[in-house]
Amino acid sequence: MIDNIPDWNLDSIYHDINCKEYKSALAELESGISKLAALHEKAESQKENFDFSSWFYEYILKDDKLLPLSNTLAAYSYSIYSTDTTNKSYLDNLNKVDDLINLYDVETTKLYHTLLENEKSLEDFYKAHPEYEKYRFAFEEIIFEAKHTLSPAEEKIISKLQQTGGNAWDRLHEQLISNMRDEETNKLFNELRNDAYSADPKIRQTAWKKEVALLKQNEIAFGACLNNLKGETTSLLDMHKWEDAISRSLNSSRMKKETLGALISAIEDSLPDWRKYLRAKAEYLKNHNATNSTSCGKDKGIAFYDLFAPLTASTSNTSSSNATLSETSTNSEFLIQHSALTKTWTFDEARDYIIKEYNSFSPKMGDFAKNAFDKNWIDARVHPGKVGGAYCQDFYVQKESRVLSNFTGAFSDIITLAHELGHAFHFNCIKDKDFRNGVYPMTLAETASTFAETIVKQDIIKTCSADDKIKILELDLQDACQVLVDILCRFYFERSVFEERKNGELTAEDFCRLMKDAQEKSYGNGLNDERHEYMWAVKSHYYSTELDFYNFPYAFGQLFSAGLYARFLKEGKDFVDVYCSLLADTGSMTCENLCKKAGFDITKKEFWKSGIEMYKKEIEEFCRLAGC
Repeated sequence: MIDNIPDWNLDSIYHDINCKEYKSALAELESGISKLAALHEKAESQKENFDFSSWFYEYILKDDKLLPLSNTLAAYSYSIYSTDTTNKSYLDNLNKVDDLINLYDVETTKLYHTLLENEKSLEDFYKAHPEYEKYRFAFEEIIFEAKHTLSPAEEKIISKLQQTGGNAWDRLHEQLISNMRDEETNKLFNELRNDAYSADPKIRQTAWKKEVALLKQNEIAFGACLNNLKGETTSLLDMHKWEDAISRSLNSSRMKKETLGALISAIEDSLPDWRKYLRAKAEYLKNHNATNSTSCGKDKGIAFYDLFAPLTASTSNTSSSNATLSETSTNSEFLIQHSALTKTWTFDEARDYIIKEYNSFSPKMGDFAKNAFDKNWIDARVHPGKVGGAYCQDFYVQKESRVLSNFTGAFSDIITLAHELGHAFHFNCIKDKDFRNGVYPMTLAETASTFAETIVKQDIIKTCSADDKIKILELDLQDACQVLVDILCRFYFERSVFEERKNGELTAEDFCRLMKDAQEKSYGNGLNDERHEYMWAVKSHYYSTELDFYNFPYAFGQLFSAGLYARFLKEGKDFVDVYCSLLADTGSMTCENLCKKAGFDITKKEFWKSGIEMYKKEIEEFCRLAGC
């Protein structure tokens, strides 16, 4: 048992949903929405003699207060619900906030149309109010979005229907996943998922079988959720005049198709290397009696349930070159029992380790992490009713973040915490910007989190004991393989789902077929015949009404971070301020322009291949140490 795993403290956000401050915030949002509605009525009544500049100035003054407020209320309502998904009060509150957000979205849609209609008057507005030049990029985005929205009345109907449509299907999926339990072991589904990281091969294989069995038992419900969600999305894409779901996703990612094409092509070119790594890991596990698979190896591939298997056996006899590595390490106080990877970490040890690693990059980053731990910003305990996975939630009004994870003591949990705290540090760099210039796309959001991971993993690779080097190399490759190869698999899967959903209803059997095809195209002979055709039922991103193709931003962040880390190694501490400034600008420019500022041309495949090169070298070293 692991003690002292914290639940987060949200008191500095709101004490609870019944406190005076929370009720006042809800009332303020409701009142503010009414005032925006009144302004739109005023604009409608003055169409012939409409003074756009003065009207827009009054609107922005009010809206600048509501944007961070609505963000904070939405974040809070979901945060408390996500740790107790069966709490009716929290669910009712979530629905209440959603109702307000939907009303707000109606007014926002009206604003989009008003801006589109008065696009030519914007220059006069900037001349009259030059202080709002800072919003030019944001307003240009609004005008583009307006070209893909329906009338305010139609959008209001859509938002209302989504509460019992797509959003309801999404919540059903969350509730099923967070409450499924294996009767034999009494383990929650999310606990079974965590067993994929177990050092015991039997536990991994058994957990995989039980996980697949639970998903199969509920396949009709999961299939209905995904089918209806993607059906709704397909209809709305057509109504909103998007070419396809990828086009909408690229727009929200502030990224060009040319850039996505270069990224996907570079990953596809690297697939033979990743398959080589997977087969080498399979052979290593087989040779060290660390797998329960009878059909794995360098010629057959790895079992799906061994993808996250730690390398627990000693490598002292694998390569004599290991003896030249230093047995001492600045991390020695953490490498208890000779391995950071196989021990069960306490949460306090995880805290100290992350703070130390963050400090190795910058005291500013280390102090931030310490503050997050000291003030209980992290909810890490696994319990019934809590959603799986991990996320970071930002609260713009209070200028604070909160992190949710499911901590079990594995080293991978430390990487997850470092990742999510990287998101929180990103917000810390941008929190003093106006809200309109502080909202960054998923592509750039994953840069800071992945950079934080890279700091931790690259430092431990350099300073670990000889026996741990292959294990830590494997951990880094394991994560990168997920972010590149598995993300590519998810990209293929979702693309095929949208293609087939246009032509009719899809069942669980169809989703299994499409997942098999996607795994074959991406993993290929890196996997043996023990695969996971139900992964479509696990990943929550597929079930969001707003996050189509949520996958490729992670690959973007992984490789962009590799480029930034290489620059840090070259420039040292001088790069810290550049990095923080880069994060602060992520809300006010496109991916291409931001990366150009950092000295990268991301529209070219060569840039992405240069990021992959670091991992190709690690693959060669891993295969050498593994004797493959």
